[in-house]
Amino acid sequence: MHRRHCRLVPSEYSWRQMGGDTAGGLAVAAYMIPQVMAYASLAGVQPVAGLWAAAPAMAIYAVLGTSRLLSVGPESTTALMTAAAIAPLAGGDPTRYAQLTAALAIVAGTFAILAGLARLGVIADLLSQPILVGYLAGVAIIMIVGQLGKVTGVPVDGDNLYEEMRSFARGLPHAHGPTVALATASLALLFLLAWRVPHLPGPLLVVALATGAVAAANLDAHGLRVVGTIQAALPDWRPPAATDLVRVAPPALSVLFVGFTDTMLTARAFAARHGHTVHPNRELLALGAANIGAGAARGFPVSSSGSRTALAVAGGASTQVYSLVAVSAVIGTLAFLRPALAMFPLATLGALVIFAAIRLIDLRGFRRLASFRRSELHLALLAAAGVLIFDIIYGILIAIGVSLLDLLARVARPHDAVLGQVPGLDGMHDVDDYPNARTVPGLFAYRYDSPLFFANAHNFRHRALASLQRSTGPVEWFILNMEAIVEVDITALDALEDLRAEITRRGIAFGIAHAKLDLLGDLDAYGLTASIGPEMIFPTMRAAVTAHETRHADPPQPPRTDPGTSRSRSA
Repeated sequence: MHRRHCRLVPSEYSWRQMGGDTAGGLAVAAYMIPQVMAYASLAGVQPVAGLWAAAPAMAIYAVLGTSRLLSVGPESTTALMTAAAIAPLAGGDPTRYAQLTAALAIVAGTFAILAGLARLGVIADLLSQPILVGYLAGVAIIMIVGQLGKVTGVPVDGDNLYEEMRSFARGLPHAHGPTVALATASLALLFLLAWRVPHLPGPLLVVALATGAVAAANLDAHGLRVVGTIQAALPDWRPPAATDLVRVAPPALSVLFVGFTDTMLTARAFAARHGHTVHPNRELLALGAANIGAGAARGFPVSSSGSRTALAVAGGASTQVYSLVAVSAVIGTLAFLRPALAMFPLATLGALVIFAAIRLIDLRGFRRLASFRRSELHLALLAAAGVLIFDIIYGILIAIGVSLLDLLARVARPHDAVLGQVPGLDGMHDVDDYPNARTVPGLFAYRYDSPLFFANAHNFRHRALASLQRSTGPVEWFILNMEAIVEVDITALDALEDLRAEITRRGIAFGIAHAKLDLLGDLDAYGLTASIGPEMIFPTMRAAVTAHETRHADPPQPPRTDPGTSRSRSA
């Protein structure tokens, strides 16, 4: 089977892929239906609103999104934020509550589209690989803890991870034996199928076997919990008033930030594993359209789901066709299959989630980070700990903050080099890298391997002078190789001018080489090129060396003195 010029599937789409997408979509639907109904209750609306939010969101994202695997729909964090935002505004009126939740989704979606058009998806670049690895590990643990009640029959409650674990520990002596047995058997069968026959849709087979067993043995009459009756009716809803749209605007921004952050973290994590890319600005547009669709269908704000995405992958999905299969299954279930779904055991549902969660923990990724740089491993562990301790959004923000501080620390203290010539190699190279490198007599060449800005400006000036101080021979020219200095700010230019003035006071001519044209424009605007003089500005280090050697054939000239407009400041 071939599909060309289609955003849903690659240009070559096989029957085997269709089989995997169908199995993955049905597995996602079986898991999603009770899950999104629970999220709707968490958001404060009727449970069936979760289904009507999920169907349009998944269908719209399947067409507009750039991730082949991401599952979009109701999600626990945005559901909790919806409840926190709408409860104070609704005044206890269920009808108004439903109107406001729909308005919240529409406004959040509108903001997302505007952000995408403004190309604000660049914020996703703050999400580094260590954060992705740690984030998914933290989410996986939260997913597992959230299923402990389903797989043991122990009532679990609490407002956070630790309260849930404490509640589970207290109730563990009263675990329901048949529930534990069915969950254990389901989980073991899932891993066995994934190991021995990975091409088969293991989750779908396990769902079918468990549901058939419950129906055949009437296990629900012996205390085994099942999904139960699903309503098909639509919740009451009227178009939101303009004043409501204004009132929900501030929380809509928060919902958008959380939803987009979660979407990009999950989408990029799965894209990295499965060899495709996602585009942040188009993701904003797709997420915005999905939220507007969910609001228009009388739902509430949506985001991405790591658990459903992992479940789709585990079921064999490879394109967004699986989302359309899941949407079809949701609609078909509401119309025809509600009695069959009612017999689906929650123990197997919990086992499916735990199976997907375990596969999210990338132990090889943690080992890779540890072997590369300890600070990268620490960032991943911090992201995981932040998600577990402070909840998802705060954990992400903490990890991003620490990641930026780590980057700032490394850029503020970068590598620098004294350059020399190496026999047999063209150009000039770090003398520390080559034992046989020799500096050019009378010429001191220095390179600072970072953009210059406020955080490293003082460090740059200090290290350049310190390197010059360690020079053993007489120095006539100081040449700053600027090939790595691609950006400057005013603080850096002040430091660069101070360095030039100090070197000139020592009777040494100051020059620059390898400056980009954009950077030369900044130096012109500041007045540095005038202070340096055009005769000491070189396109390459080779040109600087040639000019220096040519100078020895002519009578020596005194170093250029500062023009009247140049400044000199103390360190």
